[in-house]
Amino acid sequence: MKTEVKEILEKLENKGFKAYLVGGYVRDTLLSKTTYDIDICTNATTMDLMNLFTGDFNEYGSVRIKRDKFTIDITSFREEEEYQNRRPISISFTNSLKKDIVRRDFTINTICMDKEGKIIDLLNGKEDLKNKCIRAVGNPKVKIKEDPLRILRAIRLATLLDFSIEKELKREIKKNKILLKSLSSYRIKEEISKILLSQNYKKGLKLLKELSLCEELGLYFKNVIYTSNICGMWAQIQIHKNLPFTKKEKENIVKIRKILNSKKISLENLYENELNLIFVAATLLKINVFSILKVYENLPIHHRKDLQISYQEICTTLEVEPCQKVKEIEKELIQKVLYKRIVNNNKNLKDYLRLHKMRWFH
Repeated sequence: MKTEVKEILEKLENKGFKAYLVGGYVRDTLLSKTTYDIDICTNATTMDLMNLFTGDFNEYGSVRIKRDKFTIDITSFREEEEYQNRRPISISFTNSLKKDIVRRDFTINTICMDKEGKIIDLLNGKEDLKNKCIRAVGNPKVKIKEDPLRILRAIRLATLLDFSIEKELKREIKKNKILLKSLSSYRIKEEISKILLSQNYKKGLKLLKELSLCEELGLYFKNVIYTSNICGMWAQIQIHKNLPFTKKEKENIVKIRKILNSKKISLENLYENELNLIFVAATLLKINVFSILKVYENLPIHHRKDLQISYQEICTTLEVEPCQKVKEIEKELIQKVLYKRIVNNNKNLKDYLRLHKMRWFH
């Protein structure tokens, strides 16, 4: 156990409280995986935590602490009653670890560990971990209705861990798929992105289809090829939902799709796009990236600033005011230079403009 984490557990125990690691950190440790997001549960109250730690407290009284690479959430043992919009309507604090862990989603996330590394497994989570099974804590129908995001979490965990989803949970996911409509587009994007970035992504996409979730999510796909670039993954999926991509992500997805639709990488593609996007598209099109790089290095121009004539010079040479036609002419010049039909120097470019002026402005 990392020193930073052990120190927090010891600090709580030294004050007479019970404290355990719980959830993903314990699960991943038992699977020999590295994780930096840590959850600690304790019978210390919110007031106790406020007196012991400095950090960010949320509306439920949990505190978040940063230690080196770790993000540590400390939460008091609690019971949660009815849910509304994925949030418990009421919370009551308890001194019982068992009552605290039964509110959690899947059995593999209920395994606890004390400061000595001893495992406390009250719901047989280790058995499901051994059998590579995602099983709901208690009634899967109730768990899904409490928080429909658990549908996507189950698929994400099955994908990342290469586990199967227990048959009753699977059945309830399919029966209650309409509940996905209640999820925010942010949560949908976040969970699907984690699935897409896994090298085991095919399993996740297969589960989405098998459980008939794609229509509810507004996602359609056929043969998705893996790339570590998330925009490259999303570019292969039809999205019929307004997901909160950043402006840059939207631009990159559109650019990659444009290249994929053309089924080739042209000189214009090389000129217009960042090299990393070209490499993503080349990988998806199964084109050798080294051959693409060689062509790129031999381009006469790589950016508009490389063209040896300014926009204003084009207007002056043609004796016209700036307009859409001039932009089209500028684009033609770039294309001619790219294909080496004009040598990229100021005189040649102006001669070309004068020679073809009547064609553009007859």
